Amino acid sequence: MMTTRSRVIAVVNQKGGVGKTTTAVNLAACFAASERSTLLIDMDPQGNASSAFGVVDVPRQVYDALIGRCVLKEAVQPTALSHLHLVPAGPDLVGAEIELVSAMSREQRLASALADSRESYDIVVVDCPPSLGLLTLNALTAADAILIPLQCEYYALEGLARLMETVTLVQRHLNPSLELQGIALTMVDMRNNLSRQVEAEVRSHFGDKVYRTRIPRNVRLSEAPSHGKPIILYDIHSRGATAYLRLAEEVLAGIGQGASRTPPQLAEPVESAPEVEISQAAVLESAIEESEIEATPALGAASAASLGSATDPMEADTLPELESEPERSSHGETNPLPRSFDREGPRG
Repeated sequence: MMTTRSRVIAVVNQKGGVGKTTTAVNLAACFAASERSTLLIDMDPQGNASSAFGVVDVPRQVYDALIGRCVLKEAVQPTALSHLHLVPAGPDLVGAEIELVSAMSREQRLASALADSRESYDIVVVDCPPSLGLLTLNALTAADAILIPLQCEYYALEGLARLMETVTLVQRHLNPSLELQGIALTMVDMRNNLSRQVEAEVRSHFGDKVYRTRIPRNVRLSEAPSHGKPIILYDIHSRGATAYLRLAEEVLAGIGQGASRTPPQLAEPVESAPEVEISQAAVLESAIEESEIEATPALGAASAASLGSATDPMEADTLPELESEPERSSHGETNPLPRSFDREGPRG
């Protein structure tokens, strides 16, 4: 089978707290579990995607590649998943926006740094900061597509309208080939009327660009980063793990199939990386024995086995209700959307 061109996906939403880093980390892990060579780039100065894999205080970070202190591949770190590599971030990245203001082609720095490394991977996932500043602009310029995590709340709709305006400007002036990969609904509580109404609004506007898999509110998803693990290594049986595996299958189906690349060899192991490499196949297959689940072709025998054979992952309406914590929201159960959302954005 012919190897397809690598795909760079920016996980972006300028609104904070919508599950953006959680989505970037766990999708990257699920791609790697399907034996797709994956690179995760942390472009958030908070460095949450890096700490989610236990990678902190390393000598080379994405900041060094952006300012030209090193090439990107020198900043790549291993993770517990053999098919997943990470380019970490740290507080120094805050200074990049200031330092690059007067630089030539400042919005092209990530694209230039990634040029020599992207074809070594099947998929490159970029975790963007919760803003529409220069770091996010670099990610949008380097990306082939964007994936938007969207919390099912009204303010998220307003933020989505502003984000799409920015994407249009980037398409017009910097990256004409940038496209919308899809929208993932996160922190969903289907017992809440507002969640259902927001979902209906988004689906009516974006159609099949909205993934059918919903990511639920899930305690295990919140706990996993504190252990330095993605959800599929922390608790493969959790509802959160099942949801992200299903979402990964949808994303892979949209990208298309091709021969998988072998992950590139890294020059030096990093002390902060896990000392014992965990076989994702062994982790995921251990779940099969208890779950008695069959594999599906899109994610491979190892990872897709955890998706379940009794349920078609593309048929979200038939999925079992995903566990969620009670949402104490001022919206209440019957609070309708205050304003509608159309192609021109929210109406005042």
